[in-house]
Amino acid sequence: MWFNATSKIQMPSADDALPGRDKKMQISGKHFVTGRAITLPNPSGTETALFGLGCFWGAERLFWELEGVFSTAVGYAAGYTKNPTYEEVCSGKTAHNEVVLVIFDPAALTYQRLLAKFFEGHDPTQGMRQGNDVGTQYRSGIYTYNEAQKVAAVKTKHAYENVLKGRRYSEITTEIIDAPEFYYAEEYHQQYLAKNPGGYCGLGGTGVSCPTDQTGE
Repeated sequence: MWFNATSKIQMPSADDALPGRDKKMQISGKHFVTGRAITLPNPSGTETALFGLGCFWGAERLFWELEGVFSTAVGYAAGYTKNPTYEEVCSGKTAHNEVVLVIFDPAALTYQRLLAKFFEGHDPTQGMRQGNDVGTQYRSGIYTYNEAQKVAAVKTKHAYENVLKGRRYSEITTEIIDAPEFYYAEEYHQQYLAKNPGGYCGLGGTGVSCPTDQTGE
């Protein structure tokens, strides 16, 4: 993914952020791998999850490969700029994170399993970066759609942090907030690694399993 060594790691204020625009990003609305819809609202019986864990190219693939996932999409969230572009997000002047929207069937795949995939798929202790990707858009984040998701996310974060500290990792920096508005990324970013099998993926986990019982055992 595009990398700028001068990427800012300080979050801009709402007053300093780029204003954006009213026009929404134009995309096909279809998943390149499955052909299913990637736009909301969800199909009946499915639920939504939203995660930020570094470069969204590799992050999206982690989730679309899971059985029980109906569809995925990449985009921007948790910042100030309305309908941002990729270039604007990379500038560090939007406060947005690169995120993955996951539409899943809770009867086939639990939210807890998604949390484990999230934590194991990257190093959640790195702050405003993930590996060589540095900037506010690469921060670790869980954006919850209901109280049950929030409770599960907080408990799992604490449990995994206890495990990581036993392996001499620092504290987890993952932000957990109510899901903000999700802005779809440009069409070429959607399912990028399926369209470009040899494309860049900068994700690298800690190699430490995330407890699924939320106790750290």
